[in-house]
Parts: sequence; structure tokens; C-alpha cells
Amino acid sequence: MMRKYWWQLVSSGTVALATVAGLSPAIAALPETVRPETQLTTAQSSDEATNIRVYEQASPAVVAIETGSGGGSGSIVSANGLVLTNAHVVGNNRTVTVILADGREFVGDVVGYGEGRLDLAAVQIRNAPSNLPVMPIAASGSIRIGQAAFAIGSPFGLQGTFTTGIVSRIDRDRNLIQTDAAINPGNSGGPLLNSNAQLIGVNTSIFTTGEQGGSIGIGFAIPTDEVVPFIASVQNGSATTTASASGARSDNPPEGISLNATIRGQLGENSNILPDGSFFNGYVFEGQAGQRVAIDMVSRDIDPYVILISLDDDDFYVEDDDSGGELNARLVTTLPVTGRYVILANSYSEGELGNYELRLSQVGGGSSASAQGNSGSNSGGNASDFILRRQGSLDSGDALAPDNTYYDEYTFQGQAGQRVTISLESSEFDTYLALADDNGNLIDSNDDFQSGSTNSRIVVTLPRDGLYRIIANGYSPADQGRYSLTVR
Repeated sequence: MMRKYWWQLVSSGTVALATVAGLSPAIAALPETVRPETQLTTAQSSDEATNIRVYEQASPAVVAIETGSGGGSGSIVSANGLVLTNAHVVGNNRTVTVILADGREFVGDVVGYGEGRLDLAAVQIRNAPSNLPVMPIAASGSIRIGQAAFAIGSPFGLQGTFTTGIVSRIDRDRNLIQTDAAINPGNSGGPLLNSNAQLIGVNTSIFTTGEQGGSIGIGFAIPTDEVVPFIASVQNGSATTTASASGARSDNPPEGISLNATIRGQLGENSNILPDGSFFNGYVFEGQAGQRVAIDMVSRDIDPYVILISLDDDDFYVEDDDSGGELNARLVTTLPVTGRYVILANSYSEGELGNYELRLSQVGGGSSASAQGNSGSNSGGNASDFILRRQGSLDSGDALAPDNTYYDEYTFQGQAGQRVTISLESSEFDTYLALADDNGNLIDSNDDFQSGSTNSRIVVTLPRDGLYRIIANGYSPADQGRYSLTVR
């Protein structure tokens, strides 16, 4: 169907806009006097100005927190001195030392913890000065993959350190933000910020190779939809005062894993922890572009959940829950780049403890592709038959198109001549599906693939090697609900 060009404009930027306006890209080009180096300098100046503005606006409300055995960071969220941080930063301590950005030190009383294993805590500054600077909090659901992200904290005890990056991944189902902004030991509890100097998450854990414990571009934060109700519970007195996610947070480096090897591991109190309270262990291997691998995680003790991340391609993120049969996890994918990959051996729910077996193997034959998406998890069927499988939902927390419909975006790496079938199915709303190349050029789209059905399907032969983009959308603004997306 020829409908819905909004996403083309959003995806492909000024060239597409110029074409729609009736101008060829050449005619719409910048004047000759505007040289590329001038554009680059302007962009750099704009980025620098944003960095400076974000830091100057936000940093006065960022504090360092010290305990007898460690410390971290926090954000002042009320003018009377309420500080937001991680539960694992304060541990079981009833009092901590709070150091303001100007160097003044105060005693802080720990007055609340997140429920269950939610890694949040609140500290009230004793005898707080009046009119303390306050960290503004972004609206829940406003964060987007690819947007700029900024972190301020006290890594390695260096208070007020500022780092920049992007939001690499959002998993709203598991309340997880992934960012490549450098988050190091001591950043825990500090803010992850947007370009308006608003808090979009609380930095809670990093993933490290063990090289001096530093960041390798995989950091995790708790999003505002968890933060806002927690602060409200503290302020109205309903928050628990019992530490439940306390104690030292492990930042264990990944172990090496080789192809066709099986590792027996255990999720436990010494494992790393994601923001949703689930434990994980990490494994690293060297992969080659185009190499097809299978990862199996099997356990009788836990519900396995496996995640694969590339350290050299921020767009690559593959996950699976139950594709291995019963509750076991299995994913099969083709690696997009040559470089290091990290496997996170995880559990589906918070706090699950137990033994597991993890196997990494190389598989041959057939063309396939890697994929990443921004919601849901894989389930059912034979994983080797699929390029991508996701079960997700369209709701008010998703991206909003100019026609006021909600959408999720997924990508996969395709090959010239590869024939794929993309299906978007839902029993709850009228689906709309579109496929484009990485430059935003429409390849095909579909609304109702057959009479009497509101499901969508595209069958197409890919024109070139490269990254392809899938838009999982509703036909009208009222279309919301759960869906299943598959690419074969």
C-alpha cells in the first residue's frame, strides 16, 4: 500500500524532505560558500555548547556519597535536601556522608529503599541549607534510542566527572536503559541526563573487561518510570526503610568463551545485576563479520534469558527467553562486524538463583542476519528458522509518529538477493508494517495482507547488503496493544 510517508521523513532526514518538496538533492544542496569543514566546525561548536550547558545546569544538583566501605553518587531531587541514589551505594548504612558540588559535607540519613530488588534509595541531608539546587526529572516515556545521554558522578572518587554518549537501548518491559556514556565505579546512583539537563535514569551498573575496572561502553540505568513513583513513596512516607537490594554491587569482568564450548555457571549474589534486579554473568568472544552462531542457555533452576551485545556495533542487540524449549533460551544470529561480542547469561525475573549451562557454537549454511529491536522478547518455534522474532506492544510509552500513531523500530542486517518474509500480527489492533533501507528509502509496506485480516506481511527480495529498518506500527492513533513480529 502507498500510505504513511511520515517515517520516511523522520528516518532519512533533509534529503528526503528536499525530494518531497519537489527539489532534487543537488538543487536543495547548501550554497557553495558553506564548505564541509565549516559545517563540521559548526556541528562541533553546537555539541560543545550543549555539553557545557548540560553540565553547568545539572552538576550543582549532583552529590558524592561516601560510606565507611565505599561510595557513589546521587542527585538532589527536592530543595530541602532529599537525595536520590542506588540502594547498593548506601548498603545497610543508616547514615552516610553527602558531599555537595561546592565541597560542603553533611550527614545524610537513609530514609527509603526501592521495593523488592529495585536498586534505588533516598537520603535526607541533615540540617540542609535552604534552596538547594534540584535535579529536574524528564517525563516518563520521553527517552528515545539514539538520543544524546550525559552522565555526571564521582568515578574513582573524582567528583563532578562528566561523560557523554547516547542511549543505546531501551527495554521498557524489563525497565532497563543501556548507554555507551562512560559509567565507571563511583558513578552508581548518579544521573543519566538528556540534552535538556533533565534526569532520564539513575546509573546503576556497568559492564567491564576488568582493565582497571573501567567502562567498555555498556552501562545500565533505571528509567524515570521507576524513579518518579519511588520518590513519591519516600515523600509520602510509604517507602520501605528496609534494605533489600543492598550490599556491594559486583562489576565482574566477562570470562572468555570459545566456539563449540560449554560453560557451567551459576547466578548468585556474586553475579552482576541489571536494573530490573536480575543477576547476570558475562562472557566475551571474538567474532567475524558474517559468522553465524548459536547460543544456548539451559537450566533446571532458573528461567534462562540470554542477551548478545557487540562492543563494536552499538546497534547490535539480540535477546531470547524461551526459544530453546520449555524455559530454556536459544538464539541464532549472524554477526554484523568483526570484533568482540559479550554474552549476558541472565534470568527472566529478578533475584533468580541457580546453575545453568551456556554453549556457544558456530552453525553453517543458509543466509541470515542479525537483529535488534526496542521491545519484547523472543518466544516459541525453532530459532534457526528466523532472522528476528519479537513480541512487543504499542502503547503510550513508544515513539509517536507525526500522524499520532505509535510505533516500534527494529533493524536487521540483510544481504543482496536474500528473500525475506516479515509478518506483524496482533489480535488487539490493526497493524501496519513498513520496510526501508538504512537511508530511509521505502522498500515495501503493508496494512492488511489478506481480506478479513488486520495482520500485515511483506515478502521481498532485498536489493543490497546492509542494514534494514522495520517499522511496527498501528493503522490509526487508537491502535495499541500486543503484537508479534517475525522475519524469516
